[in-house]
Amino acid sequence: MKNEFDVQYQEMLKNILETGIEEKNERTGHVCKSLPGMTMKFDLEKGFPILTLRKIPLKVFIAEQIWFLMGRRDLEFLQKFTKIWDNFVIEVKTAERRPVKLKDGSNYWIGSDTTENVVEAAYGYRWRKHFNRDQIKGLVDLLSADHTSRHGVVLMWDPGDDGLSNGTKKKNVPCPYTYTVQIIGGRLCLHLIIRSNDMMLGNPHDVSGFALLAHFLAQKIGVGVGTMTISISNAHIYDIHFDQAKEIVSRKIVHEPVKFNCPQNAFDRAENGDESLVEEIFVELKKNYNPQEALGKIEIVL
Repeated sequence: MKNEFDVQYQEMLKNILETGIEEKNERTGHVCKSLPGMTMKFDLEKGFPILTLRKIPLKVFIAEQIWFLMGRRDLEFLQKFTKIWDNFVIEVKTAERRPVKLKDGSNYWIGSDTTENVVEAAYGYRWRKHFNRDQIKGLVDLLSADHTSRHGVVLMWDPGDDGLSNGTKKKNVPCPYTYTVQIIGGRLCLHLIIRSNDMMLGNPHDVSGFALLAHFLAQKIGVGVGTMTISISNAHIYDIHFDQAKEIVSRKIVHEPVKFNCPQNAFDRAENGDESLVEEIFVELKKNYNPQEALGKIEIVL
């Protein structure tokens, strides 16, 4: 049996290269070949979806998902493993205030404004804090209490900050922007929607990362993993990646499905920023992961 991610990924690249619409993207200045409405679907019980047609850095998506569940937008944890979000850092001012109790019993607030470097549209921060509610806690509580609920929706997209009036000027808006989680037949099923997906860099990273999230959530809720469906509004390959994409399409798929056993208490440990969890998951995946040779550096387009 072949690794299902390799099969679907290779076919998608082939379709985009052969039939994709070639246009210049105004924001990036690069020519892309793009196709709309592409879908991937995996049964997570049958294998962990990870690209083996080329080597990918495992610790990047592992650490990123843990950072997401931490709900942080500063990079202190993530930078110990990867610098991929560094290009999106901005300075924001935050007010630090603390109350001082006066003799009459009232509070007098003292403090000052501070500046910190953060990722404004960090997915995990939006999951857990940005909309004045913890969407992940709500999701876990909902599905733990009612396995039949179809209301398990998590958003990363903020209409007040993202897209539309901001147009092409803002580069840091969520690409995966919402997902639903349901329990069907005793298994957790996750459906991710991605508005724009760089198929050479973003897609392999997103697929494996959200598969890991599905494992975390299933374990926390106490059910098995089921299907993960990914709907991509705009699947594209940049001009600087055409040759590397052709190389991937030409390679023979030889890898079997990648087995994965999620470490115990992974959800809680991720919430608490347990750095050792990154290494445990890395070791677990690595023992069943034998990728083909790397393609060399794949340049990121911002």
